[in-house]
Amino acid sequence: MAPDPIRTPDQRLRVFVSSTLGELQPERAAAREAVEGLRLAPVMFELGARPHPPRSLYRSYLDQSDIFLGIYWQSYGWIGPGEEISGLEDEYRLSGDMPSLIYIKAPAPQREERLSALLARIRDDDRVSYKSFHDPAELRELVTNDLSTLLADRFDAAARASVVPAPPPPPAVAGTGIPSSFNPIIGRAHDRDEILRMLRSPAARVVTLVGPGGIGKSRLAIEVASAIAADGGEVAFALLESVGSPEEVLPAVARAVGVRDGGDRPLEAALIAALDGRDYTLVLDNMEHVLDAADSLVRLLTALPRLTVLVTSRSPLRLRAERVYALAPLRAPGEDDGLAAIEASASVALFVERASAVLPGFRLTAADAPTIAAICRALDGLPLAIELAAARMRSHTPQEILERLGSALSLLVDGARDLPTRQRTIRSTIEWSVRLLDDDAQAALAALAVFAGPFTRAAAESVLEGLPTVDAEPVLDALVDASLLQQQERRGVRVFAMLTLVRAYASEMAYPDTVRERWIRHYASLAETAAHDMNGSTQPAWLLRLDAETENLSAVLRALIDASRFDEAARMAWALYLYAWLSGMLGAQQARMAEVLSRAEAEGVALSPWTEAVANYYAHAITFWQHPDVDVIPGLTRAADLFEEAGDARGAALARLSLGLALLARREGPDVAGAQAVLTHAIDGFAAAADQWGEAMALVPMGRLDLLLGDTTTALDRFERSLALASANSERLGIVIAQHHRGWARLALGDVDGAEADFTESLNASLALGHDEGIAYGLEGRAAVAAVKGDVEDAGLMLGAAAAARRRTGTTDAGQLDLYAPAFETLADDGAGPLLDAAVARGGTLSPREVLDAVAH
Repeated sequence: MAPDPIRTPDQRLRVFVSSTLGELQPERAAAREAVEGLRLAPVMFELGARPHPPRSLYRSYLDQSDIFLGIYWQSYGWIGPGEEISGLEDEYRLSGDMPSLIYIKAPAPQREERLSALLARIRDDDRVSYKSFHDPAELRELVTNDLSTLLADRFDAAARASVVPAPPPPPAVAGTGIPSSFNPIIGRAHDRDEILRMLRSPAARVVTLVGPGGIGKSRLAIEVASAIAADGGEVAFALLESVGSPEEVLPAVARAVGVRDGGDRPLEAALIAALDGRDYTLVLDNMEHVLDAADSLVRLLTALPRLTVLVTSRSPLRLRAERVYALAPLRAPGEDDGLAAIEASASVALFVERASAVLPGFRLTAADAPTIAAICRALDGLPLAIELAAARMRSHTPQEILERLGSALSLLVDGARDLPTRQRTIRSTIEWSVRLLDDDAQAALAALAVFAGPFTRAAAESVLEGLPTVDAEPVLDALVDASLLQQQERRGVRVFAMLTLVRAYASEMAYPDTVRERWIRHYASLAETAAHDMNGSTQPAWLLRLDAETENLSAVLRALIDASRFDEAARMAWALYLYAWLSGMLGAQQARMAEVLSRAEAEGVALSPWTEAVANYYAHAITFWQHPDVDVIPGLTRAADLFEEAGDARGAALARLSLGLALLARREGPDVAGAQAVLTHAIDGFAAAADQWGEAMALVPMGRLDLLLGDTTTALDRFERSLALASANSERLGIVIAQHHRGWARLALGDVDGAEADFTESLNASLALGHDEGIAYGLEGRAAVAAVKGDVEDAGLMLGAAAAARRRTGTTDAGQLDLYAPAFETLADDGAGPLLDAAVARGGTLSPREVLDAVAH
């Protein structure tokens, strides 16, 4: 390797200073003083004009810089023509692996939404230093100190350059579930601040944001949640729009918090364990149709004194701990208001902002200001109505919009007279927007109401094929242009979404029966395709794709059960088995298939052997984790027999695999002989079915049984075979599981270094895959290695973090199968118990990423 070039005396370290120019001019001057005070070179636009486009300029400057210094306050910055992000965000993205120091000015009462989203991503980036400041003097001191420390750290790192460190694990993705919003919120700063104040008050455990549909409750809740997250608070956002019953609220909350519904214990208990001792804010959006779930909410609040809840609903929850905040419409100008008052009106500002999105260059003028003010008055300042009206600026003048809006409002007599006036106004606005569509677009809107949540373009095209005259692509674009459909990115997948009010309106429009059937067939087919393709290297991509449309998958399965189409429901549930496991939804699948069994019996329907096998498998396969006293052996045995009767060798083998695990996890102690016989039968069955995924999975519990019997050499061989089968198919989950267990066999044989390498690699892969169980298992393996080495502090920290990860995500392990216990019993016997307990307690306060950073240093 060639030596690094020797800098000439004029080449000092260059510090690229990134910020908006106007609002942070004093701060930029302070940063420059700090940089130059350390004899470093600040790289700033204002230090010299260059005859080049801005984007080319800052890209070139960044390429020549050594340190990135970002300063942010309220503005997201200018977005150039043809660009999707501002230069400010582009500079941060282009900084790459450059050492980065980030400074956030507070308070920021008018911070733009896109800047808040950018700051949330920066905060989760563990390669940057992230601090807040209040004035230029404080910033100057922070920059001076942090640059000095950074230079010292780099000097120390250079001195240790001869030692090659192990590559760090990939960063875990910690999401709050807060929906992204690409438009700024307008006229709600006071409401946001008041709700934040209420949430901080000990007297308000629940704050319910009430108001009619379309008034902006969800958008304001997003703003409040984002503010909490930006200040370092823990917050989760649960979307209840597509939840069909009160019983489905807790699973939706669990998904938002990150607690897996593995079916291994009651979900409410798992949530309480996960949130215990944490200052946590839970946002429940669109709760009006599931108000009966308030009882579950009360139990959570009673068990978790540090939990606060923000609810959006059209109706209050009627709880003693509840404080209600009624959201008013945006202020509309009075009839006699002049230009200045009209310009200051929040409703007019919203109209202008949305109109400029569809008509670039649009600005409020003295000529059209009175007309736009009249539009906002006619719509009572309701945000959704204003947005829908502004979307027509692409093809109409403000005067035409006002005239047509007046005509639409005259149709109020056709609506339900007992609806609140504002809701009738929004309904009229939607009706007016829909009538401006051509016949094909109207038919498509009605058909798309069949979706229970966000959907991909492919799903939309599949459903719209049921309308012979409709060309999907231009129709979808037309609906987006009319603000009747939204485009979003969910889990990295581009999807369409329909506002709740728009879906409710569209649901009243007629569409052919074939539309609903095509919706069912599309997602049933998607599940079958996923089952076929998900075992290999495409597994992560499939997880993201199915996550993006999970509400529709659940809704189709629900529709099939409700229609007593039990064979189709079982086929779809079986196809989604691996997805349900990886995404923590096995508990929900268990409940659905148990319902199939009970409904079939109640309706006198004779299930086919295969359908009954699937239902029995789901109903019993995970019950032994949740209810150890329940005897699941007969149910799993029947499932295996029914699969064989139906000619499904793979299903029979999988049922026997679960049966073997149940025999090992019995409360009265493991049935070793029975488990050995059943697991051997399962391995043979998978091999006969040429199912390498199943064979790899079945070899692992067989190897664990060998470890239990003390036959470590045989166990190691089984884990090696499992790893080889999983690797041959690039099956990442199988590789993680097999490699982790090989680590235990190596540790038992005295190969401590080999064990540590296996645990580290499987832990890194689990972090990248987002596999909660694998993360906990990996930390336990690393902890056991540290215990064997006598490193009590590291062992305790990682064991505590593993236990905390299990509590937070709802994952457990059967006590009889714990593999790390002997290593810690040795430490306790050696008198290290008190020190170990203290380290475990400290580790319980750390995330997996934090504990790995701690032990690395």
